[in-house]
Amino acid sequence: MSNKRNMKSAAKTKLPKPRFKKGETVQVISGKAKGQTGEVLKVDLRRGVVLIKGVNMRKKHTKPRRQGEQGGIIPQEGSIHVSNVLPVDPTTGKGVRKVKAAAK
Repeated sequence: MSNKRNMKSAAKTKLPKPRFKKGETVQVISGKAKGQTGEVLKVDLRRGVVLIKGVNMRKKHTKPRRQGEQGGIIPQEGSIHVSNVLPVDPTTGKGVRKVKAAAK
């Protein structure tokens, strides 16, 4: 019974407003990958993290599942919290807190 209650309350919780979209260029402002820039691959609003292409790389060790298949070490992107990332201004190429809208 308590499991159903948790599912209902989880469905009602509001997700935060997305700060980034897939395909945008962003810069990491803190942590091991500080100063690196890249393209957003995925945004997870529930966890509040983003995946950035070529940034915060991790190594995943895979085991062969079928006969003849090869196992190995595969590099893949690790997640970075949204608070540690800034959008990049296309004119200056630097991370900015607020991106100015283009004049119409």
